[in-house]
Amino acid sequence: MTPAMKRACSVEAATRSVLVSAFRFACGAALLGGVLCASAGPAIAQERTPIQPPQPTVPEIFTIEGQFVRVAYNNEGYVTLGYRAANYSMGQEWMLLEVGVTIRKGVKSQTLTREAFSLKTPDGKTLPMATQTEYGAADLRGIQMYADASRDSINYFPAGVTRPCRIGFFSDLDKKTLSFDKVELNSLNGCLGRIYFKVPGGIQVGQHWLVVQFAESIVEVPFRILTKEEEKEFRKTWEDIKKEHEESLK
Repeated sequence: MTPAMKRACSVEAATRSVLVSAFRFACGAALLGGVLCASAGPAIAQERTPIQPPQPTVPEIFTIEGQFVRVAYNNEGYVTLGYRAANYSMGQEWMLLEVGVTIRKGVKSQTLTREAFSLKTPDGKTLPMATQTEYGAADLRGIQMYADASRDSINYFPAGVTRPCRIGFFSDLDKKTLSFDKVELNSLNGCLGRIYFKVPGGIQVGQHWLVVQFAESIVEVPFRILTKEEEKEFRKTWEDIKKEHEESLK
């Protein structure tokens, strides 16, 4: 092989490496936005369709704080979400979500009832949060043990939040805790807890939204249930996607 041919091969290899890296990054962004990627192959150099992030139906900002951690907020309410256990439960009838809620500085104290929480699924349905009776009749020890062992921190509240409080919509008899049908919010309290949804037909792959109705506005938290292949790819790229998404908000 002549020196000129060697240089040409080197340039071609370097170009393909850059294209593959760009493809992987775009796939990660697509996973965040609920778009599937095709396999990298000879057509990788073709022009890609621009990746679109999730599109909430209300004015808000959302951010990525971990592979399975999302935050969304507006001028009134602030919601953090951990959904690793939900992603693990694909196909199962019960969804467990780790949730944190508070209100912004200057907003008057308010009360959220269990009716304030709902779930939008990929097939367009809106599901209410489960009742304590439904929860008590189900055997959720398996998913709860998984959530205990693999819990992500969702403590990403605004700087002014200094006091913890419990979201206690659900209780277990063996833990001697009471369940409550409401949670009291003020701008100093960051309330944390688990909430559950019964999903007829099982949890689907695709874009979901946790919807929280505050006194005067709605916050929609986007999260996508991933296949094993998508989760593997997103695990490699979510930090880069987080940086790019945050740059887009500036």
